[in-house]
Amino acid sequence: MSNTVNALTLPQDANLSGFLKVANSAPVLSAEHEAQLSRQYRDHDDVNAARELVLSQLRHVIHVAKGFTGYGLPVSDLIQEGNIGLMKAVKNFDPDRGIRLVSYAVHWIKAEIYEYVLKNWKIVKVATTKAQRKLFFNLRKARKSLSTMTEQETHDLASNLDVPVKTVREMELRMTSSDVAFDGRDSDDDEFSTSPSAYLPDMRYNPEEVVSKTETSHNNREALYAAIEGLDSRSKNILKRRWLDEDNKATLHDLAAEYGVSAERIRQIEKRAMEKMRGQIAL
Repeated sequence: MSNTVNALTLPQDANLSGFLKVANSAPVLSAEHEAQLSRQYRDHDDVNAARELVLSQLRHVIHVAKGFTGYGLPVSDLIQEGNIGLMKAVKNFDPDRGIRLVSYAVHWIKAEIYEYVLKNWKIVKVATTKAQRKLFFNLRKARKSLSTMTEQETHDLASNLDVPVKTVREMELRMTSSDVAFDGRDSDDDEFSTSPSAYLPDMRYNPEEVVSKTETSHNNREALYAAIEGLDSRSKNILKRRWLDEDNKATLHDLAAEYGVSAERIRQIEKRAMEKMRGQIAL
């Protein structure tokens, strides 16, 4: 729909008030005319028909976008994202299903705005799973003020959305906390810094972590060499030459010439040897 998108793009110097004027002055289409235009675009890729359909629905984009103004994002950006959803709806709309375009388009409009809000509300994305996304938007609606939710409100919301109370509290904490730079601001003063870099420990040199990683690495190495020793001499030599010889690793064709077999045969021996080793290490 790239050509259609280009054709439907407003001039860059068009301001919000101008866009609102265009949207509110666009004629409301009858069901018959709407279906006719939809078929023209679907069957003949008529960009002008698509443009007329989009213009007729812009007032609905504005209405939906205004419902998201509480997230502190520019309403012009919300409308623009809604426009993208509207154009996707026009592209996929089937007039033969017997529904009006607005009923179909509102879901696409909301989906684009939802995604935009989640990506831009904070630097760190607050919701990634479907359940978290649902909780995020319902939590915003459920909160009656900027203060913390009461215990009863928290339990009621958890019950209505069928999620643990703990999950609601965690999401509320994410939403009420502010973004903080990891390093904070550079300063020569000896003032206490609240940025994470000032108080988060560097776990790379934690003795427990170092010992644990060293023991794990040692145990893995011991298990690997024990598994190799359990192979027959040919399989052992192939694996060592293929993977453990750092200076001069042999290719399948090198080993095939040495053993007088095909490269595919060497690959099969190598594969079976690795499967046998994997089974021994897993024990």
